[in-house]
Amino acid sequence: MKYLPIDSGLFKKNRERFVKAMKSNSIAIFNASPVIAENGDAVYSYKANSNITWLSGITQEQTMVILYPDNKDTSAREVLVIQRPDELLEKWNGHLLRKHEATELSGIKNVQYVDSIDAMLQVWMHHAEYVYLDTNENDRRGTVLRTDLQFVNKIREQYPLHKYERAAVLMKELRAIKTKEEVAITQKAVDITHQAFLRVMKFIRPGVFEHEIEAEITHEFIRNRATRHAYGCILASGDRARVLHYVDNNQECKDGELILMDFGAEYGNYCADLSRTIPVNGKFSKRQAEVYNACLNVHNYCVSILKPKINYADYIEKVNAEMEKQLMKIGLISKADIKNQDPANPAYRKYFYHGIGHHLGLDVHDLGIRNEPVKEGMLFTIEPGIYIEEEQMGIRIENNYWLTKNGSVNLFKGIPITVEEIERYMKRK
Repeated sequence: MKYLPIDSGLFKKNRERFVKAMKSNSIAIFNASPVIAENGDAVYSYKANSNITWLSGITQEQTMVILYPDNKDTSAREVLVIQRPDELLEKWNGHLLRKHEATELSGIKNVQYVDSIDAMLQVWMHHAEYVYLDTNENDRRGTVLRTDLQFVNKIREQYPLHKYERAAVLMKELRAIKTKEEVAITQKAVDITHQAFLRVMKFIRPGVFEHEIEAEITHEFIRNRATRHAYGCILASGDRARVLHYVDNNQECKDGELILMDFGAEYGNYCADLSRTIPVNGKFSKRQAEVYNACLNVHNYCVSILKPKINYADYIEKVNAEMEKQLMKIGLISKADIKNQDPANPAYRKYFYHGIGHHLGLDVHDLGIRNEPVKEGMLFTIEPGIYIEEEQMGIRIENNYWLTKNGSVNLFKGIPITVEEIERYMKRK
């Protein structure tokens, strides 16, 4: 890992939170994501199962976390399972954790090897009544590859008479509430992202290519111990900014264009998520500034109302109404458009066609509840956008906010966000 060691107390606290939510005489089994083949003998870059990371801080493949708080064997109430070190494999792929190292990282004293766990698990399962198994229930999941179900089906076949529970139901509630320790790690990812943004603001000028900007961002990430990009880096100049997930990043940035940048560092397995739209030549045109300020007004309105106890559906409805108001101000829609609109496809949707934000954490689209009042401790992105096909323009502004008792903390506080701040920072002597 590139990032500095994280206090194992964080993971101990997370395990305590999960165990507290379990039913009596229950065992919970979390199994690592598999390595996925790419082409030939290559594999995709490994990303650990976020729930295992949340519970243990371990990101090594073939890891398991087993929690059985009512186990009569008190030494086995929490067990970490890791891959057995192999001298030949280490010559090819590098160091594998030893038991004492795994304990130091996770705080779990009982560490076993994956090739010897079946016999122990059988004994524990025979005494447990309920079994929590982990599946990917992220509401934004789009893949049809369900490797998590292979392990679930294996356990259910071996122990068909147990009562099974969904660990994901508990995880959605628990992981949505970020502790101060988690936010401190996220703040490091945010700070690295902040530094990368300041760097490219000085770098961007007419004639540079989008991929050159990506290289500058990547350099700043890695030199500051970020593990990787939290998601595919979006660097969309000109009309390409209207493509929400544009990641080709291969075009020249031209004089007079805006460039929409959406990127974030991953540090300590936690993600940052930033969007800014800036002028390639360092100066907004009058129209560009007008549209940018409309988008910023929506962003600031979101900050003012996103507080604990507001229902998320009500929040979205209010934000959409504010977007409608701002689009009218800049001449994109009229009262007649609103009067004659299809309720299922309101007029503002022509220019704002994505959601206003999402939970953020170990995953950039993190677990969380979206159909009930928001709670203190949740971490959200706020990212309004305005996309104008006829003007070949796209603008998005995004920061990350940790909800407090009466409002929120802006993790990107101090980063240039207004037209004046951006132009002042980009000004070249």
